[in-house]
Amino acid sequence: MEFSIKSGSPEKQRSACVVVGVFESRKLTLPAELLDNISGGYISDIVRRGDMEGKAGTTLLLHNVPSTHCDRILLVGLGKEKEFREKEFASTIRTAVKVLNETGAFDASLFLTELPVRKHSITWRVRQTVIAALDATYKFDQFKSKKEEIRRPLRKLTISVERRNELAPAEEGLQQGLAIAEGVSLTKTLGNLPPNVCHPTHLAEQARAMASEFKLDCEILEREDMEKLGMHSLLAVARGSHQPPKLIALSYKGSRASEKPIVLVGKGVTFDTGGISLKPGAEMDEMKYDMCGAASVLGTMQAVARMALPINLTVVVPATENMPGGNATRPGDIVTSMSGQTIEILNTDAEGRLILCDALTYAERFEPDTLIDVATLTGACVVALGNVATGLFANKDSLARELQEAGEEANDRAWHMPLWDDYQELLKSPFADMANIGGRWGGAISAACFLSRFTKKFDWAHLDIAGTAWKSGTDKGATGRPVPLLTHYLLQRAGKLN
Repeated sequence: MEFSIKSGSPEKQRSACVVVGVFESRKLTLPAELLDNISGGYISDIVRRGDMEGKAGTTLLLHNVPSTHCDRILLVGLGKEKEFREKEFASTIRTAVKVLNETGAFDASLFLTELPVRKHSITWRVRQTVIAALDATYKFDQFKSKKEEIRRPLRKLTISVERRNELAPAEEGLQQGLAIAEGVSLTKTLGNLPPNVCHPTHLAEQARAMASEFKLDCEILEREDMEKLGMHSLLAVARGSHQPPKLIALSYKGSRASEKPIVLVGKGVTFDTGGISLKPGAEMDEMKYDMCGAASVLGTMQAVARMALPINLTVVVPATENMPGGNATRPGDIVTSMSGQTIEILNTDAEGRLILCDALTYAERFEPDTLIDVATLTGACVVALGNVATGLFANKDSLARELQEAGEEANDRAWHMPLWDDYQELLKSPFADMANIGGRWGGAISAACFLSRFTKKFDWAHLDIAGTAWKSGTDKGATGRPVPLLTHYLLQRAGKLN
């Protein structure tokens, strides 16, 4: 879809469709009022009769509205004005674009950037509009022999702003929104690919392609390289699979060489059977999403490179399958991590932390300013937070606050969880430096405590996205989270968040 920014009044638009809002109190937004005035009260009369009550998520398409220049007017219900927040803004955009895509209108003008979303800038409003619009039109149908085609899909969306002095910041928001949406789309697609296609080698190929497009530094470590580095924890997970593991490192240099990079580490288990601690068969197909941490850091790198942010960023992806087999790691095995710390593996289904710990140690060579790992790590986090918030752990409260604020700004929320030393007791092992699980209680916290033992040298945060990376049920698929959170955090670090 093509986007453009324009300053103008709705009653003068000659597009195929103009989109305006109506609140549940039957109050028209200013653009809707302007159209109502020129049409002699046509819209307010419809609202007064109850054809459009303004409830959130409702729409009404009008044709041939008197004295207007557009072919159609789409009224979008906004709900209660006092309760209109960031979530409602994004939902309104998605609703409008989905309906527009089915109207037969090739182009449309959107007059929704004036909606009362706290005190957000026009840059924020346009950025969120683009992200939500492209999220609404995302489709993953490349493996269907008969694709569902929209006869006349929406091809151009003009985002209208009130004043001419808003054009420049709106254009900035447009470019940021396009880049972030592209990163979200890449993350979704990698997550949705079947595991026989998206295996560790495929992730490595994606990284190489990205490096070629954006002139990034790229390094791919093979099994032999990992053995030489002593990554026996990561390799323990890979032992049961015929697919070779990969350790991927991509570096973007947008600032001076002396500036330490921000490093993102993403869990890349491209399929997780649980290994010898085999998972139940029901819904095991969803374990293709166990690489969404990897997908999200690659999507974030795509967005940052597209925006050309003035920062240095490195992403590290440990990629492997976790499969049962005659050579697979067993419960009771003890392995030595790259850091030299030994781990008693009590459950082979707690494999994410085993590959992450070696990747976190490997990340030390980049001398990170800040280190953030992203992983679909624990079912316990889903129990605690559901699919609403990402679990956020950090060894520095100021970093946790920055990430939590970025999530609020991006409408991609995270919740700060405890990381107290009391929980470290859960990981005690009589035979090794630590066990890889801490028992039934506090599972998301003990997993974060495990990772914290490999990140003492840096400001570090851990994002557990097990509940937010994908959706089950009829709307099944990867969500693209937490790319919006991470990109907004990096925009803030780059001084580009308006």
